[in-house]
Amino acid sequence: MITTNDLKNGIVIGVGDDIFEVIEFLHVKPGKGPAFVRTKLKNLRTLAVIERTFRAGEKVEKIRLEEREMEFLYRDGDNFVFMDSSTYEQVQVPQHTLGDAVDLLKENARISIVFNDTEIIGVNLPNFVELEITYAEPGAKGDTVGLVTKPATLETGAVIQVPLFVEAGEKIKIDTRTHSYVERVKQ
Repeated sequence: MITTNDLKNGIVIGVGDDIFEVIEFLHVKPGKGPAFVRTKLKNLRTLAVIERTFRAGEKVEKIRLEEREMEFLYRDGDNFVFMDSSTYEQVQVPQHTLGDAVDLLKENARISIVFNDTEIIGVNLPNFVELEITYAEPGAKGDTVGLVTKPATLETGAVIQVPLFVEAGEKIKIDTRTHSYVERVKQ
């Protein structure tokens, strides 16, 4: 247990039956009345962001999450099967838990899965992944005034915007936080 005076950005707390990550906090000491802490919390199960006010010094439960590196094996309907390389234990992660990460997951990719005891709370992809372009329209010569992009389909099925000079068959680096093109990868 910690008090609301110990809250910091990124700390994970339990409020009721839910698990929240502190996004913002502000200690307020008005001229009249008791001090309080105004927070913005992200529910790690539903990804909803709420605002909540706590009394100063109120006790909240600090949650310790465990992060394990796992390898993506295959998709099984709406579930994705991952394996812990050290114990060979396999876990199924529902598609809704993966969120946008689904578009950039390739077989044998290694990602971090966040656990609260045995419950899967979320996943953390590496900041950058390298994927091959399977389809991209050819770029027209001379059509390069400004930052001109075109849609390209990746080997995972995701479609992202790339510069005109990028063609099908090339490998590119993608920022997983923004789902955007970074650079071509030399082969």
